[in-house]
Amino acid sequence: MSVRVREYRSWDKGPEQKRKSWEVDIQILLPDGSAWRERKKAPVTSPSAALRWGQARERAMLLNGPPTTKKEVPTLEAFAPRFVDGYARANRHKPSGIAAKETILRVHLIPQLGTKELDRITNEDVQRLKSALGEKSPKTVNNVLATLSRMLTVAVEWGVIDTLPCTVKQLKTLRPAVAFHDFEDFESLVTSAKATDANSYLITLLGGEAGLRCGEMMALEWSDVNLGKRQLCVQRSEWKGHVTSPKGGRIRYIPLTVRLAAALREHRHLRGRRVLVERDGRTFTQKMVQDRMLWAARRVHLPAGVHILRHTFCSHLAMRGAPVRAIQELAGHQDLSTTLRYMHLSPAAIEGAIRLLDQPAIGEILEKKKSSVSKSHK
Repeated sequence: MSVRVREYRSWDKGPEQKRKSWEVDIQILLPDGSAWRERKKAPVTSPSAALRWGQARERAMLLNGPPTTKKEVPTLEAFAPRFVDGYARANRHKPSGIAAKETILRVHLIPQLGTKELDRITNEDVQRLKSALGEKSPKTVNNVLATLSRMLTVAVEWGVIDTLPCTVKQLKTLRPAVAFHDFEDFESLVTSAKATDANSYLITLLGGEAGLRCGEMMALEWSDVNLGKRQLCVQRSEWKGHVTSPKGGRIRYIPLTVRLAAALREHRHLRGRRVLVERDGRTFTQKMVQDRMLWAARRVHLPAGVHILRHTFCSHLAMRGAPVRAIQELAGHQDLSTTLRYMHLSPAAIEGAIRLLDQPAIGEILEKKKSSVSKSHK
């Protein structure tokens, strides 16, 4: 430990008024064995006063520790690759989810907040971001805000910043009504798809009578089909060549309708492991599945969309009175609120709720019992 004083020349008042000042060089050994050195201009004018000032500072650092330096905080743009690799990829998010985060960062967050240090992003910055996204749908805005919020939370968890610098509040949104085919339209679509080709027919039934998503149809293999038990096992999904687990990360088993089981039995081939393949053995892409549905739907003047088939599956189950938990399990919904979007279509649920009002109140029942007991005693 030492305190040294040396002359420090300054030219604050111009070269003709040069005056002497003193620099204090303090070196101490910290309790953890590391060395600390500080060189600082003393706020006094004599060397003896500078020495006393340095010694007092040395004692203070030995008692309280050296002064902490401000943590270097990266900008949002600099932290973005670290967030994508260290968080999204390290936690094995789906390729589609990683791609969505990269797009949100590149298109929205970096242009708006890329030069801001993470700990300097304010509530006003968040509001400016919302204003810049004014023409986007509320769902898109909330996706952007969710990515920003997750990024800041991860930065806190990793010690990059000490606390969250702002509050990210998402927009309030109304869930849109789901589009689906009613019973008659669905039968027209099935007929049209069957007239198109075997794959179109099978896609229509896999979506409308088993509730498979597009990626789940593409990844479906014959080993997942048990015609003896009349059951499908949905255990994988494909997105742009990446095969992963289904959305929600859970395997589900779906009983086959008579019509779907027959279609699978007739469609059985040896051109590969996948159920949906072209005659030359090529496996189906997302565009190929969507095009098949587009051709079939146009013939009968119905809205085209693979996901409409999935909505049709859930809607028809609700309209026929299936329990909400059964629909959730068959559809593979992780959140029950997603399934509840279809339950307004359930006549059994609505009728059952209204019939509760026809039942006498408990107080009324007790009064009737009391009066009947008193009459019997008389």
